[in-house]
Amino acid sequence: MKRWTLPVAALSGILALTGCGKPVQPAVLSVADGVSVSMHYTLTVEGSVLDTSVGKTPLTFVQGSGQIIPGLSEALVGLKKGEKKSVTVAPDKGYGLPNPQAVQKVPKKSFKDAETIKAGAVVTGDAGGRPFQARVTAVDAESVTLDLNHPLAGKTLNFEVEVVDLQPAAATAAAPAAQPQG
Repeated sequence: MKRWTLPVAALSGILALTGCGKPVQPAVLSVADGVSVSMHYTLTVEGSVLDTSVGKTPLTFVQGSGQIIPGLSEALVGLKKGEKKSVTVAPDKGYGLPNPQAVQKVPKKSFKDAETIKAGAVVTGDAGGRPFQARVTAVDAESVTLDLNHPLAGKTLNFEVEVVDLQPAAATAAAPAAQPQG
């Protein structure tokens, strides 16, 4: 059996011509479904800052998993690590429009501290084993009016975001993300 010996220079030339000798360039990861995203954000509504992660731990979530509001999720698609973006989210892509049926009158006597409840207060409770939070919108002699809508329902949300890290979702065990607070 004959052995073939090629000079190193010839072998290098063959590899270069066929593309086999080129170093593999890693794909640049961008925000897409299934990617774990870490980002800093600042949320403003009507010019007031309501929440920010700047100077704190970034918000981490798996894109496309429903962990953040739809309008923000859609606007992040395609961003790469280090990119910044201003995002405006309409109410229907944020926390929805206010639902008039979520505003209810409750007998004042059903509150332990009925005499101290004032409009503007936030109350918590349990309805059939389901905890809830509501804003008091009115108080009269007999009843307390509660608004169970999300506080940001009906609001246009403005975000300043910066993607600080991207990882394939399998590489991280991302805990469910908290929604930006309002």
